[in-house]
Amino acid sequence: MALLCEIPSPSRRTVLLSGGALFAWAYLPRIARAADGRDPRLIVIVLRGALDGLTTVGPVGDPDYAGLHGDIALSLTGAHPALPLDGFFALNPAMPAFARLFKAGQAAVVHAAATGYRDRSHFDGQDVLESGFPGPGHTETGWLNRALAALPAGERVARHGGLAVGPSTPLVMRGAAPVIGWAPQALPAPDDDLATRLLDLYDHRDPVLATSLRRGLDADRLASNEGMVAGGMKPRGGPDAMRQAAQGAARLMAGDDGPRVAALAFDGWDTHANEGGATGHLATLLAGLDGAFADLQSGLGPRWKDTAVVAITEFGRTAHINGTVGTDHGTGTVVLLAGGAIKGGRVIADWPGLKPAQLYQGRDLAPTADVRAVLKGLLADQFGLTPAVLGDKVFPDSAAVKPMAGLVV
Repeated sequence: MALLCEIPSPSRRTVLLSGGALFAWAYLPRIARAADGRDPRLIVIVLRGALDGLTTVGPVGDPDYAGLHGDIALSLTGAHPALPLDGFFALNPAMPAFARLFKAGQAAVVHAAATGYRDRSHFDGQDVLESGFPGPGHTETGWLNRALAALPAGERVARHGGLAVGPSTPLVMRGAAPVIGWAPQALPAPDDDLATRLLDLYDHRDPVLATSLRRGLDADRLASNEGMVAGGMKPRGGPDAMRQAAQGAARLMAGDDGPRVAALAFDGWDTHANEGGATGHLATLLAGLDGAFADLQSGLGPRWKDTAVVAITEFGRTAHINGTVGTDHGTGTVVLLAGGAIKGGRVIADWPGLKPAQLYQGRDLAPTADVRAVLKGLLADQFGLTPAVLGDKVFPDSAAVKPMAGLVV
């Protein structure tokens, strides 16, 4: 049985404009340009539904792996061999672009990772992942937005500091810090006359909303200049939608006046039945994600060298396959890292093993790395946020979780 992923809906002031699919929330954080001349960017991809890390990056060197994961286990032989990463781990063959980046030292994997959440509710797991709080029940703000808010005043390197891609802003990017939103065009874009009349109306009735709408229209014009509206990009479903979202994010972030931080959310990773391994449903999804990594690299152009991309999910899936050749809700999984700023070419893992006594609760890959440590490390290296700020404001009550060092070149 596939479970639906519950996604909080935006407020009235969140959704401002849906022609050209621009949504404006708050604007203009100040992001200081690094003293060494770098112009860092961070892109967070949330994979909702719980990613099977053992079929994404398989521990083919573990003698217990094939027996546990059965028909969906990766193998270095056969009709669809996995892509070797090192002598122990191999990548799903649906991800050749990620493999290329890995070999170029621009992609890495953190394996056996999880948040501090240990139950198996999609809703609560996504809440914890995106809010950054140690437990569920916090859906007002997200850790990425709070990270933006914590940045010190400095050179304003972008007109819009944060970007949310999709029909509604992900929880991870909600909060008081300035963010704009973009989604592929679904409705006809408003002409200048309609926009002017709306602005005049809101100027008299709701000045706050008028300010946000005006800035949203400015962002719409930026997107239009990049060929992203007025028929330039057509909405598509499934894996194609991942690539479309990545293309839009890259185009907006590549400019000198574009946002430096972005959040994208991709649904549909709940693979209870007929998951597939090297081929099948999960491989199709992974191919879409792989294409998104490739499109971010090509779309960002020279900005790629200062960019870090991180893909995270609420929890992993069971080590044993179930009776419908799928996997149920689990714990440990993978964090995927890519970008010119990433110190790549490695799988970072304190491997827990897959023997029955080594599994978490006898069923899951045991977590040995904290997703928050990975995210803290990226925020510290890319934007200079201190451990105190990260442990108190960005990820509350997490001082004991130290930033993972050495993720960025």
